[in-house]
Amino acid sequence: MSRPLVTVLSHEDGTPTSVTVPLPAVFTAPIRPDVVHHVHSCMAKNSRQAYAVSVDAGKQHSAESWGTGRAVSRIPRVAGGGTHAAGAGAFGNMCRGGRMFAPNKSFRKWHVKISQNQRRYAVASALAASAIPALVMARGHRIDDVEEVPLVVSDGAEKLERTSAAIELLGKLGAAADLKKVTDSKKLRSGKGKMRNRRYVMRRGPLVIYKEGGKACPIERAFRNIPGVELCAVDRLNLLQLAPGGHLGRFCVWTQGAFAALDSIYGTHETPSAVKRGFHLPYSSMTNADLSRVINSDEVQAVVRPTKTTTKRAALKKNPLKNFALMQKLNPAAATAKRRALTKELAAKAKKAALIAAKREGKAPVVSEAAKKAKKAIKESGKAWYKKAIAGTDII
Repeated sequence: MSRPLVTVLSHEDGTPTSVTVPLPAVFTAPIRPDVVHHVHSCMAKNSRQAYAVSVDAGKQHSAESWGTGRAVSRIPRVAGGGTHAAGAGAFGNMCRGGRMFAPNKSFRKWHVKISQNQRRYAVASALAASAIPALVMARGHRIDDVEEVPLVVSDGAEKLERTSAAIELLGKLGAAADLKKVTDSKKLRSGKGKMRNRRYVMRRGPLVIYKEGGKACPIERAFRNIPGVELCAVDRLNLLQLAPGGHLGRFCVWTQGAFAALDSIYGTHETPSAVKRGFHLPYSSMTNADLSRVINSDEVQAVVRPTKTTTKRAALKKNPLKNFALMQKLNPAAATAKRRALTKELAAKAKKAALIAAKREGKAPVVSEAAKKAKKAIKESGKAWYKKAIAGTDII
């Protein structure tokens, strides 16, 4: 797979040379701010020193509880007499001079274990972010005059011994504005750190990454005293330097040898790392993150099946007690029953209306002979049932 070429700048005057090096594959790794932030916060905890409250603080009185029955609380009280402290509560966190609640202990869990694969993933993401000018500028670095990002210098820079020569080289590379930003940002720390040998704070400048390490390396002595500038050997890359504060986009200055060594240290997408055993360079599952463009592309649309136009309508639920047409479908005799009930209702209404009209006119209601006979038969049957019911009883 062809990769972009990076121009190597001269260590003498900062101008581009005819030498180019391919961009290492680690710079194409996925940029994961969440992984970088998590790993950075865990790694930063590993440099903490334990602090705690004295185990005897607040518990150095000669005090015992008076027990119950003294009309005072059962808190331990200072022994003795003739002093204002006698009888005062002691030991409790609510007492004057007592211990605090849940004091810090030196054996608490200060450090955090981090998965090795997560640490390597975070470093790869930080390296990939350092090659994107927008992220480097967003982090606050002044790189308007820089020729190219990532910035690669010829190996002669590793032989610089004087700080003045190092400052001159950074100026020729276009990093003078970043150095000025660092020196202008120095100010007093706000907080108690002023009393603890952390009096001043300042921003971070370029990170110089070189190939040959060790105290005998001249580049260490040349760059180490420049404010804001840090150094790191390429085989000891540290996330705390590549993403200070957990923020991606550190401005890095590479030597040619260090830049070329990245493929062997972190591997490529085809070959694993030759140094980090079992580490394969992470890669995104999608080469193009614009999903809508992928879906609507001619290549995808040519093989997908056409859009389905048929729709399955849900059955409309009807209540037969409210919908008479559905009731007729369920019960064919419903129409006859309804008609019979309506006829009966109309006849009853007409009868009632005639009765009311007769009463208003002062006439006796007209009763048919059949109705009279039916009423008489009902009355006689009732009498017969009553006689049968009281037979053999004392009821008169």
